[in-house]
Parts: sequence; C-alpha cells; structure tokens
Amino acid sequence: MCYFRMSRLLRTEKCPMLIITARLLPLLPGPFTHQRILRTVGSVAYRGLRTMEPLRAPQDPQVNTTLSGVDTKPQPLTSGAPMEGLNPTPAASTPDQEMPPTTGLLPGETVVREGKAAILFPSANEVFYNPVQEFNRDLTCAVVTEFAREQMARRGVKVVVPGEKERVVVNLADEKKEETEMQTGEKGGEEPVVTASVGERCKNGLRVLEGLAASGLRSVRFALEVPGLRSITANDFSAKAAALIARNAQHNGVTHLLQASQRDASMLMYEMRGKKDRYDVIDLDPYGSPAPFLDAAVQAVGEGGLLCVTCTDMAVMAGNSGETCYSKYGSVSIKAKYCHEMALRIILHSLDQRAGVYQRYIHPLLCVSVDFYIRVFVRVHTGQAMVKNSASKQVLVYNCVGCGSFHFQRLGKRTTQGTHIKYSAATGPPVGAECEHCGHRHQLGGPIWGEALHDVSFVQKVLSAVSGNPSRFGTARRIEGMLSMVTEELEDVPLYYTVDNLSSTVHCSTPPLLQFRSALLHAGHRVSLSHACKNALKTDAPPRVLWDVMRCWEKSNPVKRDRLSESSPAHHILSTEPILQACFDVREDANPQSRRRHLTRFQENPEPFWGPKARANAGGGGISSDLEDRRKQGQNKRKNQITDATQLKSFPCKRFRKGKCTHGEKCCYSHDLQQTDKME
Repeated sequence: MCYFRMSRLLRTEKCPMLIITARLLPLLPGPFTHQRILRTVGSVAYRGLRTMEPLRAPQDPQVNTTLSGVDTKPQPLTSGAPMEGLNPTPAASTPDQEMPPTTGLLPGETVVREGKAAILFPSANEVFYNPVQEFNRDLTCAVVTEFAREQMARRGVKVVVPGEKERVVVNLADEKKEETEMQTGEKGGEEPVVTASVGERCKNGLRVLEGLAASGLRSVRFALEVPGLRSITANDFSAKAAALIARNAQHNGVTHLLQASQRDASMLMYEMRGKKDRYDVIDLDPYGSPAPFLDAAVQAVGEGGLLCVTCTDMAVMAGNSGETCYSKYGSVSIKAKYCHEMALRIILHSLDQRAGVYQRYIHPLLCVSVDFYIRVFVRVHTGQAMVKNSASKQVLVYNCVGCGSFHFQRLGKRTTQGTHIKYSAATGPPVGAECEHCGHRHQLGGPIWGEALHDVSFVQKVLSAVSGNPSRFGTARRIEGMLSMVTEELEDVPLYYTVDNLSSTVHCSTPPLLQFRSALLHAGHRVSLSHACKNALKTDAPPRVLWDVMRCWEKSNPVKRDRLSESSPAHHILSTEPILQACFDVREDANPQSRRRHLTRFQENPEPFWGPKARANAGGGGISSDLEDRRKQGQNKRKNQITDATQLKSFPCKRFRKGKCTHGEKCCYSHDLQQTDKME
C-alpha cells in the first residue's frame, strides 16, 4: 500500500522526493521505519530510471510526444509499425503528456564529435569509449551502407547517401561491363521510385541491433549516416550506459529511429530468434572476447543478414594462451608471425561451427586485422545442404617450431562427380614426424577457417563508394588503403610468411621486398601482400621454393657458417643445395597498385596511449592519475634509451625500498619514499 501511494505521488504530483518521504513517514510504524521508507524510495527511483519516464516540463507542440527512452523488453516490429516512435507500448498523446527538457551537459560531461554524431560523454570512466576505434566505426558505417543498398534494391527502394555520386562502380576492374549491365537494366525494367535517405525511418528498411552499445555512439551514427533503416536498438546491460544512450538519442534528434535498451545482450538476442523477429544487422563490439554472445547472435540475425563482430582479446587469439583460445573459440592458437590472420580465421571457424548447429552457415564479406583488434563482417544463411560443406572448409595447421614452415590438413573431403557430391574423411597428415627442411618438430594448431576471408566484389563496392565520397568519413584515406590491399590479396591462400622472419631463420641480410616477390613471380608462382602485416608475403609457392630463394640470396650475401650450430635450422637449410635458381630482377607487377599509389595502408600511432583502454568503471572512479603516470613513464622506454645518469633520479630505487641499498646519497636512483610508493 505504501509503495502504491508513493508511486502515485511520484508520478502525478510535483513533489520532491523529500516531501514524499515526509508524507509517508507516519504510515510506516515499527522499528525499521527509516529503512523501509528509504528502500521504497530507492525502488521507485530505480524504476523511474529503468523506464526513463520524464518529469513534468513545458511541452513543445512541434516535438514528437512519443520519445523513446530505455526499453526493458523490446517487442518485434512489423512493417506496419507506427512512425511516431519505437516504444514497445507507445502511449497515446494526451494533454497531460509532456516532453522532457532539452538535453544539456551535466557536471563533468563533455561533447564528443565523430562523423555526424555529437555524443554526451561523462568525464569519468563510467561508460567505455575509445576514440582510436573511429576507423572501426567508419568502416562499419560504410559496410552497412553498402549492405543496405543491396538489400533495399531487392525491396524496390533506392538509398540516397549525401555527397555520393549518382552511380557507384561495382567492379573497378570491369567498369565498362558494369555500365553495359546498368544500361540494359534501365531498358529492361523500371528503376525504383521509392528512396530512403539518412535520418529517415524507412517502412521496409533494415532492423539493426547493437548488442553492447556503451555510449550509443555507433548506433547514433547509424541513424545519422546510414540510409534505409527502420529501427535501431542500442542495448547495454549497464543502467548508466542505457540512460546515456537515451540522452544521446534525444540530443542528436534520432529518437524516431533509435531505441535504448537495458538488457542482457544474449537474452535479448535469444528472445528475438524467431524467423519474424530476427534483426537484419547485428553489431557486437564487446570489451574483450565476443565468445559468450556468438551462439545467440547466429540465431538472432535474419536470413542473409549481416553479423559484425569485433575481438579485442588478441593475446588469447594470437597464441599466448592456446588452451584459453580453445575454450572460447574451439580452436588452438599458435604464436607465429601469421598470428593476426590466424585470429581472423579462428573467429570465422567459431562462427561457422556455432551456426552449423542450427543448420546455418556463414559467408564472409570482409575480415580485417586493425591495430589491436580484429573485425569481421559475415552474412548468415540457412541451408542444410550447404552446412555439409563446413567440415571441408576447416583446416588444421602444422607449424614447424624451427624454420616456421606451415602446412594444412583439411578436416573433411568434398568430391564432386557431375551433379553428385560425396563427403568423406580427409587423409593425412601432410608432414612427417620432423620438418623436411630443418629437422625440427611441428606444432598443431586450429582448426581454422580455410576459405576466403573476403567477398572481393562486395569489397570493391565499398571501396568505390568510399573513394568517390572521401568527405563522408574522417578515416576515408585509411579505409581506401586498407580495402585496396584487401582486393589485392590472394583469396585461396591462407596465412603468410614474413621476409624478415625468413632472413632471421638463416641469419642473413633481409632481401628487398620487391626482389623477393619478383623471384617468386619469375618461378611461376602467385604472390601478394597482406593487410594484416607490413612485411607479409602471401604466396602459393611451397616452403621448399621459399627456402631455395633464400639459399640463392645467401650465396650473394653469405653468412659465417662456421658460427652456426649443427642443430640450428639455418645449418640444415643452408647445407642443402637449391634446386631452383632464383632470379632477383625486379618485375613491374611485383609492386602492387596500393603500394605504387602510396596509399595509407599502415598508419602510425594516432595519439599517445592509443592502445586498448581500461574497462569502464561503473562507480565512475575513472582511471587513477598514478596509473597514467606509470604508463607515461613506461612509454617508448626501449626507443628512448637513457644516456644521462642524472635522468635515473626520476626512477625509484627498488633496493632502497627493500632496505638493501648501500650507496646512500651516491645512488643514481631516487630514495624518495613518496615517489617509490607512487610508482609501486
């Protein structure tokens, strides 16, 4: 009864919380009166925060009265959903219904601008945000825009992007053919008359879910920069993050498209896995591993829908903890030079494996390794017959611990005989007990995705759209350079070698990249660079050919073989005469277009301390100044070597801390206890 009266007072009367407490205080007899009233007040306040029901304020009759707030249980939308808002149970407009006041900056808040969005962000580390991932968000907007263009064209809707030319070239290598096809299409059928612009709610548009939205920056940018959308659900489990998402949606004027939600991301996706409730686009960008959300994601994305996943737990996926990687992704990672591409193939293997449980399979559109994370864009389809191909798409990796040579073993075998397809177990292994080149043992990693990482035709569409409208994104130059390298990669060649690692194995000088590529081209093999590593070399040449090239290079740049141990990989490799006589004359096709045009393929550090940020602190404590000082002191410590002994006074003496320093005032390190405590 008390709770009911308090709720009514809070919702219908202009009473501060203290006045309500004073009115209800006599109604609560007993020794625990104060505790009960405070508990009741806190419960009502919490419900008010969950529902984001505004207090009374002057109403603007020109503003939509069904502003979306924080949704605790979003319901599936249909094509006939009302245009006014996206609340699960929208209330009818009444004279008593009033709008919340215009959003303003709270104490300690700042405005973060990125793209067309202006995000209110607390100065404390209450909600996670990393400005370095602007490239991630720009690339996602570009990919989702191109995906929306394809999907909406099938529904008879033409998307309109500001600043974009009338026509986007689909295939850069065959522009004339595309022009002919478009002219034929114009004669054969009518062009769609329905258009979808950015910021507008499209009745037959795409439904987007951002499962871990934090501040809602990515979702707000979707609403302001991606056309052809019907609704955007920005979800986060944190109450502070959900409230901030709602405020940012109102601040940017996208409440007609964007709906905030405070739910567990997995439970939200499990509830929306019905065929009519699934999302067209799901974006997962967690802090750390996305493994807990993948099972729900492959079920909640619609037929042919787009699934975008970010992984920042690169220490696990790059080989530091192979057993942890297996527990999360069902694959054993290997610490090798190709670890970043292997991480991409590990997450694709995990996605395909979890999708196969529900008779679904994936089709990668674009998978990139960027800075300290990886990002994959895949489409999810349903088909029992196609799921049978999954085993033949996965491979095990045999990696030599001595020379770094690697071989692949398919998990399944697929044989086509006319119209009949036969599936059988694969035969192996492809290597012996010891490496044939250096005599060392092999490591076994995987299974990993063994097929193409990208859909080149789709990547070319995105590349054409970005290069034709460079002012749309702040990182357009880097996107253009990255996607250009992606289109040049060999599609059917997993993993890569690095020239510096090959040279290090035989202890010789490193050959120039163009000369090494030319030697492989002269030998009749294909070769390309990789976006995942600056010195990478993807080739279909077997390891024997690579070591023959290095043997030929060593003859012109000899090493001191008397210093090589007989058990070393270099001694085994160089003691064998090369079968292939390599030619190091530089060929014109050895230098790819992206390198000739000096595109921004691998950017330098964008800002100080640009790596992974600290996890958001729900208490709002932020990052301590002591931690920042320790990070600054350790920054570039290997590059900026101390040459002056007087500089050592800025570092604490560890022996003095333990009471073992015998140098006294002559010690070159600091004996200041406050500085010592601060550094520790």
